[in-house]
Amino acid sequence: MLIIYDIVDNKRRLKLAKFLAGYGFRVQKSAFEAVILKKKYQELLKHLPSYTSPDDSIKVYKIIGKGQVVSFGRTMELEDEDLIII
Repeated sequence: MLIIYDIVDNKRRLKLAKFLAGYGFRVQKSAFEAVILKKKYQELLKHLPSYTSPDDSIKVYKIIGKGQVVSFGRTMELEDEDLIII
């Protein structure tokens, strides 16, 4: 899965980044990738609204299987098709 966000408040943005680091890894300043099971995915979605205000946005892109990703540089190898990529 891919999570991108635009959080106005620095304190909340830092808290969100720390929270997301528990699920995946940062690929850019406001973007995280993760490979998690469905149960963990539901848990993540449940907690994300608490990090936003009306001026913020968080988008979660669920990628099934390996998806179609073109990447350059370091990549992550995936073997299990039952995982959800974040």
